Formats: sequence, C-alpha cells, structure tokens
Amino acid sequence: MRTITKALVSVAALASLMTLSACGSSTTTDAADASDGAHQGGTLHLAAQSAGGTLDPQVNYTLQYWQLYQGAYDGLLTYARVGGTKSEDIVPDLATAMPTISPDGKTYTFELRKDIKFSNGKTLTTDDVVASFRRLFKVSSPNAGSWYNVIVGADACLKTPATCTLNGGIVADSSAGTITFHLTQSDPEFEAQLAMPFASVLPADTAPKDAGTTPIPTTGPYYFASYSPNKALVMKRNRYFHSWSKEAAPVGYPDEIDETFGLTAEAEVTAVENGQSDWMYDTPPSDRLSEISTKYASQVHVTPLTAMWYLALNTNIAPFNNESARQAINWAVDRAAIVKLYGGSSLAAPACTILPPDFPGHKDFCDYTKGGGSTWSAPDLTKAKQLVQQSGTAGQSVGVVVQNDSVNKGIGLYLVSLLNQLGYKATIKPLSNNIQYNYIQNTKNHVQLSLTQWYQDYPAASDFLQVLLSCSSFHPNSDSSINIAGYCNRDLDAKMTAADAKGLTDQTAANAQWGDIDQQYMALSPLVPLFNPKLIDFTSSRVKNYQFSDQYYMLVDQLWLK
Repeated sequence: MRTITKALVSVAALASLMTLSACGSSTTTDAADASDGAHQGGTLHLAAQSAGGTLDPQVNYTLQYWQLYQGAYDGLLTYARVGGTKSEDIVPDLATAMPTISPDGKTYTFELRKDIKFSNGKTLTTDDVVASFRRLFKVSSPNAGSWYNVIVGADACLKTPATCTLNGGIVADSSAGTITFHLTQSDPEFEAQLAMPFASVLPADTAPKDAGTTPIPTTGPYYFASYSPNKALVMKRNRYFHSWSKEAAPVGYPDEIDETFGLTAEAEVTAVENGQSDWMYDTPPSDRLSEISTKYASQVHVTPLTAMWYLALNTNIAPFNNESARQAINWAVDRAAIVKLYGGSSLAAPACTILPPDFPGHKDFCDYTKGGGSTWSAPDLTKAKQLVQQSGTAGQSVGVVVQNDSVNKGIGLYLVSLLNQLGYKATIKPLSNNIQYNYIQNTKNHVQLSLTQWYQDYPAASDFLQVLLSCSSFHPNSDSSINIAGYCNRDLDAKMTAADAKGLTDQTAANAQWGDIDQQYMALSPLVPLFNPKLIDFTSSRVKNYQFSDQYYMLVDQLWLK
C-alpha cells in the first residue's frame, strides 16, 4: 500500500502501550446511521506535520489522503466503509451491483447507478467512467502498469499515455447505462483493483495531467474546498450528495473537515489534549506517550498493521547494482536496534520477509540471520563485511535518503554509522515528508539507498511483490515509480504471472508459489525488510464513534463530534 508518514514512539513508553493495546479498540459498538442526524454537525480538526503531496486520487499513493478520499471519491466498487473485518468486503459503489463476469473471466459488465451528481452539479454518466480509466493511464497512475495493464488496449496506453483510448478494453452503452471491461486474461484481483482510489470516477473533462493542488470534483459526501500544502486542506459537504448505499457511501457526520499542516508532533499532542485538534496524523513522540497513556487512555487506539518498513536499494547504480553489496546490507542491519528506534517490541517486530506474517502467501524463512533459522535473531557483521570486500565496492560513497522527522532521521543516522562500519562513505539526506516519497522514486535523483514503508492496498501477495518489484512498476525518470529499487527480473515476473493464474483455481497452491517467490527475491536482495509495525491514533475527548477499517484505517468522516 501507499506510504504512511507517521512519527514514532520510544521504548520508555512500552509498558504504557501494552496497556493501551488492551484498552484502545479498533472498532466501536456505538456506530449509528448518520442519516438520522443525531450526531451530525461541527468541524473536525485534523493536524499533521506536513501535507501528503498531490490531491489527485489517480496519482496520490499515500494513506494520508487515501483516508480522506473515502469521504470524497467513488469508483464502481469499493471496500465496505465500516470497522472490523467487514471492511475487507468489496461492495458495489457507483455500480448498482457486483459485476457480471463471463465464464472465461475476461469480461466484466457493470450497470451504473442513476441520479448521482458530482460536487460541481454535473450528472455522472458512463462517459465519465470511460474517460477516468483513460486518464488513469494518461497521468501515469503508479499502478497503471501492474494492475490495470490487464485491460485490452492497456499496452498501447502504457507505451504512449497521451493518446490512450483503451480501444476495445472499456465499452460504454449510455442508453443501457452499462460499462463493460474486456481483459486480455482473467485476473482474480481485478475487482480489488477497481475498488482502489486510483480507479475513482472523475468528470470526463478533468485535465489529463496531475491535478496537484487543484481539487477535482467529487461524488462522495464531501468535496475539497481548498488545499494549500504549506497551510491547510479543507473539505466541505457536497450538497449534491445523497447516500445510495450505507456500506459504500454512508453520509458523513462532520459538516466540515479541516487538516492543518506545519505543526510539530509535540504541538499536535498538545492541540489534541486541549481540544484544538481532534486527531493527529503523526504518532505522539516518546516524551509525551506516558502522559497520554495515563491521562487520556480512552482516546488512544493501537492497531496491528499489515505493513513493512524497508530499505530500497537502487539496483541500477553503484554500489547496489552489485548483488553481494545488497546482500551485505541484509546481513548487517540490526533489526532489533531499528525496532527499538521505532518504539520497541510492543509496536513492531523484526521482518525477514517481504510478505508480512499472517498475510496470504507468507512463508516463514529468514535467510539473513546469524546462525540461521526461520525468524530473525541477530545480524552477522562479519559475513556482511566479507561480502562488501567480495563485491569490490568498499570505499564508495552512499547517500541515505529519509524523511525529516526525528525517528526516520534516527534510523537514517544508524544506517550511516552501519554503512561506515562496512567500509562505505555514507551521508544522510533528510527530506520533508511531503516530497521524500516522490523524490526516492525518480531515477533522476540517483538515490542509492532510501528508508520507506509499504502498507497493504488489499490482502493479496501480489500487492507487495508485484507492486514493489515487478518490471511494470519501474518507470525511469518518473515520480510514480513504486519499484523504488528499480529491479526487473523477467523470470520472477513470469513466476508471479503464473501464481496469479493459479489463484483462479487453487489459492492455497498459489499462496505457496508466492511464498517461494518472496524467498527468491530476498536471495537477490533488491530491498531490506526491517520490521512490521502497529499504528497509534490519538483523538480528542469530543470524538466518538472511532472505527478502524483494515483498508483505510480510521474512518475520518464517520467520527462524531457531538
């Protein structure tokens, strides 16, 4: 999944967090139908250290805005906007029902709902759906090549995005109100991919370029009234909205949602405690965690995540275009030390695999732990130094690019020290959270090693392995190149395609294939898994009805303010 830019907590607060894990819930039992109006009203105040980049839903790949898109944009399908395990259910959204699928799995037909309007007053039509999928390729949406390339005509669109027509791939019948997708092959994850924000349906006349800070009209309960990345974002009620499905498009509770940028994490905590802010995007810093865990325990929510923090090693430039040099980093990194920097074992666990524990396709193995074993126990610096010498890369310069909050910088400084121990000449380059993720994707910036994160889009092995490492996810000279390592292995690409196909008939066997593919990628070391995290949400005393979606985390527009 898209990156999430959370600040972190310290070991000193672990005992408090263990208590919070028990008392902070990920869902609530007091959820109600917003249409009754009993809890509607007020302005929800959110706070964040920095903005989340472009506001364009077909380009942005951050949790920060994907959370907000749930109350703004709609696709043909979506994930149920509820808390708990039901949030993993795919439901019809702008479509009247789940699609009719041909026996060969290559044709999907949807019927579009009637009487839905955009926030600018224009009525939604089948033309908007067709134009939106063409635009997805024209703006080089991050996963256009790894998710939507199965649509007939996608190959031509990927080669020349500006002239994309998806000829033969998407057909609209305006009189019948239907949209039909024709695929080059069956895809068991196509419905899940249609439920993602990248597949949001936008007005047909939306410019075929990244909208940046310019809001695009919405179909959901809110629209983006203004956006200044250095100041604030404002969402207001869409007066043309009506709820067509409680699962897919519930009415929101707040009248307005504001997110203010530029506060430090310390200031965010104080603002939430004082009721000036209702939620902080960034996790409370270590020196405030004990305070909030004792005084505000009922306002803190701790939830395990299907995610990993990792190091992306640029496999196309020195020194990490050398396999031995890459393997050396996997052997050398002390994952326990990094877990401690993140906040300790109550908030994270060392990772050896790309696929997280309890995730489809996960296989227990750890090829980079001292003494061997199926789980990580300790680094092996001796072996790492031998590999660096063997690679002939000792003495080379290595830049480490991280986000500029205190914990990311702390991990970055640890990495600089480690790289120097291995014989490199390392330096750190901290960048604003608002720009770091795009910066490390673009090959023009010649980033050698970067610290980043990945959070699931939907529960499928391909959402980690194919998205992060397939050849089709690598786009040189682009800010939308999710394969940050720039690694392309055609043999493993073919194995992933085969595992996808196997999933149509035997998901258990497919998961076993995905586990083997994970291990094969780890042997080649294009990236270094560090740990699997948990999430902390801190809300104000006036906030009720906290609900946690496995897909989109806290349901922002379902919070009660009264």
